[in-house]
Amino acid sequence: MSSYQSRSGLGIASQSGPVYGVISSLDDPSAVPSDFARCAVAEPSESELSVFLTWRTIHKKMEQKYCSVLRNRSLIVDLLAIFFGIGTWLGVNGTFIQLPLLVDEAPEGWSLPSYLSVMVQIGNLGPLLYTAIQKYSPRKLNDGWTIHGVLLVGAISCLLTAFFYNRTAEVNGVDHSVALLVLTIFTALNACTSSVLFMPYMGRFKEQYMVTYFIGEGLSGLLPSVTALIQGIGETSQCVLVNVTETGQEIFEQQKVPPNFDTKVFFLILFGLMVLSYIGYTLLNALPLARMEYAKVTVSDGNKYVYGEADNQPPSEKLTRGQYTYLLLLIGAISLFSNGMFGSIQSYSSAPYGSRSYHLAATLSVIANPVACFMAMFLHFTSLRLITVLSIIAALLTSYVFTTAALSPYPPFYDHSLGGILVVAAWTLLVGIVSYTKLGITTVMRSQGGQSLVWVGSITQLGSTIGAVSIFFAINYTNMFQAAEMTC
Repeated sequence: MSSYQSRSGLGIASQSGPVYGVISSLDDPSAVPSDFARCAVAEPSESELSVFLTWRTIHKKMEQKYCSVLRNRSLIVDLLAIFFGIGTWLGVNGTFIQLPLLVDEAPEGWSLPSYLSVMVQIGNLGPLLYTAIQKYSPRKLNDGWTIHGVLLVGAISCLLTAFFYNRTAEVNGVDHSVALLVLTIFTALNACTSSVLFMPYMGRFKEQYMVTYFIGEGLSGLLPSVTALIQGIGETSQCVLVNVTETGQEIFEQQKVPPNFDTKVFFLILFGLMVLSYIGYTLLNALPLARMEYAKVTVSDGNKYVYGEADNQPPSEKLTRGQYTYLLLLIGAISLFSNGMFGSIQSYSSAPYGSRSYHLAATLSVIANPVACFMAMFLHFTSLRLITVLSIIAALLTSYVFTTAALSPYPPFYDHSLGGILVVAAWTLLVGIVSYTKLGITTVMRSQGGQSLVWVGSITQLGSTIGAVSIFFAINYTNMFQAAEMTC
């Protein structure tokens, strides 16, 4: 239990009890350093007819709306929240993105992804332990110091992976990539625990900073992908003419192309990004400027939030028990597919249409995540009806990509360019809509206070685990998915 005093534009406000921060509401007329001086000042309202007939007035109202979005926030805190979000799934995403090179050195070969998936699920011990301590222990963990520890574990595991990823050892007489597998567990501890720790921590800030945090979380997948593209991992093989038959038929063979830099450099880059994330969180947690952006919230033991009326503009409606349960089940189902299954079936779904379609689907779907979160800054929504509609659209797209994966190597239009266009568009739209919907659910749950964000994180991890385990057995122990060979 602690108390905190903050300075608003109107003077000093003091609160007793476990209040982390009290700031002025979004309607506070006081000036803050992050205000945009060029934003238009609201003018007296015009008639409804002129609004529809005068383009100048419509443009002015839109300008006021978007300037209001930018005016009521600190760009420094936005940037720090993005850096903080980058440190969530960076290490795990980077490890799986590096698989085309790792399997060449690992004794497990292409069965390595199956082992890594199991290691990631072991990482769920982190959120389970954290949740158990917060619920049953008389002494609760301090979230601030716990996040420091989790980020340090993630950074150190990336650093050690850079130097020991190819070290093997015998287990029951068989060589295994023991160092990589063990370090993946620690990398996953950072990633999995972030769902129940990082997101609830962001709940003490104004609502708009949850959006920029999710942009950072999206970048935790995009940045390793961009790094891998620069590395040349998307062009790991090329067709080379190796022979010409007596009849003049040319015979081509796929040959490996060496990357621009090796796996060691790749993981050192990830380590640098993790350090950037740690610095971002440290400043976010310590700077007075960041504390001024706290919501009017009381945080008690066990990470329970109670928001003041001034923080929710307009006032949020209290969800019924049925709506609350519905949103938790919905985000669990979304996470089951998006976090647990999509990554495993994407190659089966898009590879039959050619290597170009596969790499485009993988790259554009990763880009769609942060883009959707950025759009949410301007197209904000908390409507349960819209969340349901978007979820139905996502379900239809999910059915399509699962159908193409299950019918691999001969999915619909596999021998036509239309098939490639459809599958790339489907994956890009699917990931974008899912990211946008998850952010909408999180925003609604945040406004409910209590331990809602902790529940969101826990259900997210539970759904992800069920999805990952299910698809692991479906791929490795059934004939449901058949890989398509990329030929010259």
